[in-house]
Amino acid sequence: MKLKGRRIVGGNAEGRVLLSRKPLSFLGGVDPETGIVIDAESDIRGESIKDRILVFPRGKGSTVGSYVIYQLKKNGVAPKAIIVGEAETIVATGAIIAGIPMVDKIDISKLKNGQRVRVRADEGEVIIVE
Repeated sequence: MKLKGRRIVGGNAEGRVLLSRKPLSFLGGVDPETGIVIDAESDIRGESIKDRILVFPRGKGSTVGSYVIYQLKKNGVAPKAIIVGEAETIVATGAIIAGIPMVDKIDISKLKNGQRVRVRADEGEVIIVE
């Protein structure tokens, strides 16, 4: 199955989905040293975003979250790609400065934790592999 969205940051990635049904804050919500979700209210608390295809409805929180995404990349614990229902400035800026492929306008209800997907961000596509 192919899901069509919009390119935010180009590039390609393939991996397993880590899906949050709740908005995600990077500042105080994700440990930039380990890539572990630490937000007490998150439905993916305790999970590592490292090398996953991170999927969530939209970002929330401080603009410093953009730099947390960059720090995740520098520390080698960033997601392979980001898929969001609705891109907002904080996450988009973070993905841009970190060079993480990102797409939005995707119906994330069609995705499941652990699914293997291919992100073709230049085309704004997410392909469910399994």
